[in-house]
Amino acid sequence: MNEIELKDKRYIWHPFTQMKGWLNNPQTVIAEAQGIKLIDTDGREYYDGVSSLWVNIHGHRRPEIDRAIIEQLGKVAHSTALGLANVPASLLAEELVKITPPGLNKVFFSDDGSTAVEVAIKMAFQYWQHKGKTGKRRFVALDQAYHGDTVGTVSVGGIDLFHRVFKPLLFEPIHIPSPSCYHCRLSDNPGECGMACAGKLEEVLARQHEEVAAVILEPLVQAAAGMLMSPPGYLARIREITKKYDVLLIVDEVATGFGRTGKMFACEHEDVSPDLMALSKGITGGYLPLAATMTTDEIYNEFLGEMKDKKTFYHGHSYTANQLACAAALANLKIFRDDNVIEGLDFKIGAISDKLALISELEHVGDARQRGMIVGIELMADKKAKLPYPWEETMGAKVCMKAREYGLFIRPVGDVVVFMPPLASTVEEINHMLDIIYRSIDEVTTDQVPVCGVSGAHF
Repeated sequence: MNEIELKDKRYIWHPFTQMKGWLNNPQTVIAEAQGIKLIDTDGREYYDGVSSLWVNIHGHRRPEIDRAIIEQLGKVAHSTALGLANVPASLLAEELVKITPPGLNKVFFSDDGSTAVEVAIKMAFQYWQHKGKTGKRRFVALDQAYHGDTVGTVSVGGIDLFHRVFKPLLFEPIHIPSPSCYHCRLSDNPGECGMACAGKLEEVLARQHEEVAAVILEPLVQAAAGMLMSPPGYLARIREITKKYDVLLIVDEVATGFGRTGKMFACEHEDVSPDLMALSKGITGGYLPLAATMTTDEIYNEFLGEMKDKKTFYHGHSYTANQLACAAALANLKIFRDDNVIEGLDFKIGAISDKLALISELEHVGDARQRGMIVGIELMADKKAKLPYPWEETMGAKVCMKAREYGLFIRPVGDVVVFMPPLASTVEEINHMLDIIYRSIDEVTTDQVPVCGVSGAHF
């Protein structure tokens, strides 16, 4: 064990990780990176197959983003957004308004995905209070939803494993079935089953719209639930229903934004303009923490008033609109434009689809789901009977550790192997990474051999 790994194990508590397993097994220590590869302290290279938890877009050490941060360091690294404006934040806000769905004309900056959603929840609640509709206090959320780890975002979450222990701290949303729930996936017509879930929302709002402030969902893909995909038309139907009953729509594009689904934002696939949109992860190209909550003039205007009216949105963060992060985000968006990133994704998405067809044929792959550059490969003990592996076998983690032996870093969500490479990956690199996944699944699920280093982590 090298000195850094020793210090890590002595002092650091890792997120979403069973630390007993972490302490008992050897761990990879990353020292540097280049392009789409991570490099450990022994000089071994690994493809970054989950984009460093879905944040990296154009690869590591991208010169344009490096330069933007260095240039900004020569001016100012940070000054507060409470009482002061700054240059890169103002320019970035303008760019975000240009590229997000029509009507999202105001930007509230924060630090990460959880805070972006927390801001949206609080804005939606306070908006209706200012409108005089004080009874509209509840939120509708999907089963199996994940929106972050602050108390507000956990409240609208729906993943029992992550959230049940905190239940005494939470407010109670109205849960409706996910359009990609277990029953939908077993159905002979999963799309029809999924759309029926939209009907459940209409049933709820027909009865309770006077007490509902907003519906919140992850558009097209419920990521932390295991890359569950909603059927075509579902998102647009939800937007129709919320408008019909005068309920706000919050879309959480933290995981799906910035090209992951094949368009800049998932909402674009169905021409949906929400009332509030949460952005983070890929916003800086994977360089620095930053988030944004986009909203409409209608919502913003309800917070305007004299000091005596007490309409101010009393929410903020020490590093709101940080100049370094905003400079990185501006460089990130410029690369999207200069390199025609979105236009170049079709071939890569097609390459993934071709490889997934082969992976789907493996004996212990129950389902291989894809939306653009987002992939979830579900492992099954018995494919025909749709029988999952026992939880304690941590089969997803074992497959990911086997892949690491072959030079690919990926992370599971339970027994779903997640593949979300940087958008900058070439077709050849994508094929190589998916070949490693194929080999790893085949070897681990067929031979059932022990794999060194499994920590029991599931996200």
